[in-house]
Amino acid sequence: MNSMFDEGQPIFQQIADMIEDDILNGTYQTDDQIISMSQFASTFQVNPATAVKGIALLVNEGILYKKRGLGMFVAADAKSIILTKRQDRFYNELVLKLLDEAEKLELTTEDVIEMIKQRNRR
Repeated sequence: MNSMFDEGQPIFQQIADMIEDDILNGTYQTDDQIISMSQFASTFQVNPATAVKGIALLVNEGILYKKRGLGMFVAADAKSIILTKRQDRFYNELVLKLLDEAEKLELTTEDVIEMIKQRNRR
């Protein structure tokens, strides 16, 4: 396995996340062609089927679309789809856990907000 991948998450999901990151940071824009699956597999030393599975996730979510014979391209709503999905995940996986832990520590929501503000002042 390539050492750049996290063993705690399936490689195909990490591939999808990497492409999403490239869309969010502007590397890929609407209607841009992404690298081919064979290029992806070769560059990152993964099984081509693994790359296909990661790309298929993004196609199923409407983030990428296929042009027959040409490859995969970034969909018009890709960035907003990714932002919505990741904001939901952020809330459900991080914010709710943070607030649950704060409650155990007898911290109020205001206490947590003040801690965040303090961090931002540094």
